[in-house]
This record gives sequence, C-alpha cells and structure tokens, in this order.
Amino acid sequence: MTATAQADVDHGQRRAWAATALACMGVVFGDIGTSPLYALQVAINSATPAGSSPAPQAIIGIVSLIFWSLIIVISIKYAILIMRADNGGEGGILALLALVSPQRAKQNRWRALMVLVGLFGATLLYGDGAITPAMSVLSAIEGLEVYAPQTQHIVVPLTVAILIVLFLFQKKGTSWIGGIFGPIMLVWFAVIGVLGISGIIKGPAILAALSPWPAISYLWHAGPLAFTVIGSAFLAVTGGEALYADMGHFGPFPIRVAWFGVALPTLTLNYFGQGGLLLADPSAISNPFYRLAPEWSHYGLIALAAAATVIASQAIITGAFSLTQQAAQLGFLPRMSVIHTAGHERGQIYIPLVNWTLAVATLTAVLGFRSSDALAGAYGIAVSLLMVITTVLAAFVALHWKHNPVIVLVVNGSLFLLELLYFASASTKLLDGGWFPLTISVLIAFLMITWRRGVEILDKARLAVRQTVADFKAGIEAKPPFRIEGTAVVLGRLTKGIPFALSQNLKLNHVMHRKMLLVAIEVTETPRVTDEERASIRQISDDLTRVELRYGFMENPDVPDGLRAALAREQIGKCDLSQLTYYIGHETIVAGALKEGMAPWRKHLFAFMHRNAQRPGAYFNIPAGQIMEIGLEFKI
Repeated sequence: MTATAQADVDHGQRRAWAATALACMGVVFGDIGTSPLYALQVAINSATPAGSSPAPQAIIGIVSLIFWSLIIVISIKYAILIMRADNGGEGGILALLALVSPQRAKQNRWRALMVLVGLFGATLLYGDGAITPAMSVLSAIEGLEVYAPQTQHIVVPLTVAILIVLFLFQKKGTSWIGGIFGPIMLVWFAVIGVLGISGIIKGPAILAALSPWPAISYLWHAGPLAFTVIGSAFLAVTGGEALYADMGHFGPFPIRVAWFGVALPTLTLNYFGQGGLLLADPSAISNPFYRLAPEWSHYGLIALAAAATVIASQAIITGAFSLTQQAAQLGFLPRMSVIHTAGHERGQIYIPLVNWTLAVATLTAVLGFRSSDALAGAYGIAVSLLMVITTVLAAFVALHWKHNPVIVLVVNGSLFLLELLYFASASTKLLDGGWFPLTISVLIAFLMITWRRGVEILDKARLAVRQTVADFKAGIEAKPPFRIEGTAVVLGRLTKGIPFALSQNLKLNHVMHRKMLLVAIEVTETPRVTDEERASIRQISDDLTRVELRYGFMENPDVPDGLRAALAREQIGKCDLSQLTYYIGHETIVAGALKEGMAPWRKHLFAFMHRNAQRPGAYFNIPAGQIMEIGLEFKI
C-alpha cells in the first residue's frame, strides 16, 4: 500500500471514529451530561444549614469531591478498567453476568449467589429508568422559576406533559430523530463548558478544587454531615454505567474519545464554574446552573436543557427495552412482544409492556415528589448499588481470566470500598425516596427469580413425560403411523428425548410426516453466534433429525432463517421452507398440583406469567399459516 493510500485509509478511520463518537454523545452521555443541572446544588444544599449561605471551604471541597469522583469512578473504573471486561464486544450487567455464570458451567453456591447478585443489579436499571426521566426533565423545567417565580405552578404539569409525549412516541421508534441526538448533546456540552468558564472567571479561587486535598480536608472536618454530602455529590456520576452498557453499540474507542475529549472537560468546567459563581455570589445557590447564564439567554438555555434531558430520558428508556430483550433471551423473563421499529438498524426495538410500566413509574415519581430536590433522595441509591455489584462481578471475571489476584484485589477492592461508601451515604436517604427505585428493583428481581425457578420446574415436568428416542422408534416399528408427504418441524426447549408435541400428535392422530426435524433453540452466553456455528445437526434415524439452533443473547431467534442457513450449508436435506409444518406445544400450567419446587402462590404467579408470555410462533418469527399447535398440560 502506498503512503497516499495509507493516509486515505487512516483519514477514513478517523472520520468514522469521529462520527461514532458524535453519535454516542446522545446515547451514552445524556444522563451524566445533564447532571450539572442539579448535582452541585443538591450537594451544597445538603452541606448548608437552612437560611445560611454556603461556606467557601464547603464549596471548594464539594467541587473537588465531584471532580475526583468523575476521575476515579468514571474515567478510571469505567472508561479504563471495566470496559475491558467485554463479552464478545458487548458490555452491561447482563453481559457481565453471562461471563460470571455461564449456563453450561457446573452450578454451585457461589455461582448461584452471583446469579442472584447480578440479577438484582440488572433490575436496579429499571429503578434508575423510572427516576432518571423524572429527575432530568423536572430539573430542566425548574429553570423557569429562576427569573419567573410565578411559573412555579406549571413546572410539574409541563414536566408530565413532556414525559407523556416522550412515552407516546416510543412506538414510532427513534431512528428518525436519533441522528440529531449527538449534535444536540455536543451543543449542550459546548454551552455548559462556556458557561463554566464565565463562572471560573468570577471566582478563580475555585481552581484549588483541582487538588483532592480540599475534598479530603472538608470531609474530615465536616463530621457526620460528610456522610450526607458524599451521597449528594454522587449524583454527578449517575449515568456513568452507560459507558459500559452501550459499549457494544459504539465500541470502546469512540466512547473513550467522546468522554476524555468532550464530556469530561466540559463537565469539569461547568462544575468549577458553578463553584466559582457561588464563591462570588453565595445567593446563587437557589439555582447555580441557570445563574451562570446571562439573563438574555435564559429561556433559550431552558429549551436546550429540556432537549438534553429528553435525550437522556430516551437513552434510559431504550436501555430498558434492550435489557428486557436480553433478560428474556437468557431465560430470566418470559417472552414479550418485541416490535422492531427500524428493520435496517440494530437495537431499534419497542416493548409495549416495558414502555407503559416505566411511564406509570416515572409519572408517579413526578407527581409524588414534585421537585428535583425531593427526587434527589431517590436518585443515587439504585445507581450506587449497581456500581458496587458491577465491581464485584468484574472482579470475578478478572479472576476467571487468570489476571493477577493481588492486582485484582487491590484495584477492585479499592473501588468496591469507595462505591460502598457512596452507597452507604445514599442509603441515609432511604426513607426520603430511596425506597422507591429499590422497591421497583426488588419486585422485578422477584419476578425474574420466580420465572427462572418456574422454568426449571417445568423443564423437569417436560422431561418426565418425554419419550426416549429408543421408545419412540420402537413404538413406530410396532405400530407404523400413516405417513404424510413433506417435512415437519417440531419445536421443543430440550435436546433430550422426543418433544411431547410430536408424541401427543402421533398418539391422537396416528400420522407423521415423511421427514421430521426436532428443533431446539439455545441462547448462548455470547452476544452473537456466527453462521458457521448457528446449527448443530444430529441424525437420529433416516426420517428423524435433531437440529439445535444457537443464538446470542443480543440476537433475535428466527427459526425459519436458521433453517434457511442450515439448508444453504447443506446441513439438512432439501426441503421447501414455505411448505414446512411447525408443531408447537400450547402449554397449560396446572399450578400447585405438586408440593415440591416453590410455594403454591409462586407457582400460580409463574403460571400467570407463562400464560401471558408471547406465543412461541410469533417470538421465533414462524409464519402463522404454517403452525399447528398441540394442546399440552403440565402439573407443577
């Protein structure tokens, strides 16, 4: 390759990285990027007695605490360390859980405990998803009160209206406006950076906060109050987990470029600017973010802040859709209706049940707490606990990958103790609102565990009634059924024995196709499976073939497409896919019939979830006109 050609390639790569870094602005940094709207104000208010002005040492100490939290928790932990623990390029709590507890690994108490811890960590994202849109949009609209106090009564109704419109638009997909998310957030970061510079000019003494000593000194002398301040300052790093969660979509390099090149510098400037303004004018504590801006730009800044917080909320909602899809794929939730809003773009999905559940929770938070100050008590606790769990799981992954145990213990142990301090500090606000996201998380975690346990019990019941291959063959030889021309596919969860739908149909109708494909779907711990590894074929007899289709937890299981790939690779004999008949069991669960397994009321809950799960035919993209459902009843 010539020097000119190599230069063109390098230039093209840089342009691609720049475009991806811009695109990730709206998705990855929407939440943490809007934290300056409330984080410093809440932290300094928590350190200042009512009716008093904030002390200069408190202002400098808290700004220093926020700055070094961004450096240690976001820059070092997430951007440099945790993003190395990828699962086939994917990140996020469930991808990490799949690394810690692979489905095929031998189960033990520690592994079971890690599953429970990881599951609870995943559900904390739902609690965060209910609080983030409420907190972000409320804090943006509250800017109206700064120069127009008479508008105070419209803040909550306007916030509710914005959120309702946001949730209504989810079914239309975001690809049509997703392209402007990045540029808007880039403008947002540029604006808050410029505003921060103006504040630093007013109070240059704030630059002392670049050292960690003001934070250490302040916390040392603050006494018991320091514990509350730490929890409030943690609000500045909420949203940092998105760096890891969205790594698979954008790649680690563009995310790091966007963080270190744009987000971190401008956030730092803004927090320091707010601190400088408070040193010069302590009365600005009523809303230091909006007080940074000149009066002529106030309403324009509110509009930009509202747009930025809507983008942050959109990222959280989209993340909840993706998390739910992954959880269902990995067997932690029942199948749900997943609508693909943009067939050409991966990840553009809409899950109605999740959307409206989040909508109810978010609107309840707005109407119940009614201000960002009140919501601050509910905000940090779920995210801080999620960060603790992520650190623990990452340590197990590092040990599994044979990293030096001493280094893992020192690094992850230090981060664990720091984040445990954040969590303990945020827990002081448990009764002030912290219970709200935790309650959501506990309920969803309980549903996940119930579903997982119920599926295990149901699999045992399925296996108990399944014929062995030998018995099935012997039955056919003893009493040959009437043969129908063509090929049939029999879907079943297990790869052992004969699916009950086939044996039941043979028992009742005494007919069988000339060729039978016993198809089972396996979801792997990896995000995606290559076409070469998609199908595993085993010939049982001349007319009976077992087909195992493998899909990653980030993929959408598509049985006809999997069979088409196997046919193209000549892994199965010739057949017309449009003429296949698919036998699927229509299962009815009789709960409480057996004493062992779970409490009867949990079995009834599992039966309800199973009854309302999406039907297998729709979930696996099987044409409805080719499906024959066989009624099956299982007692658990």
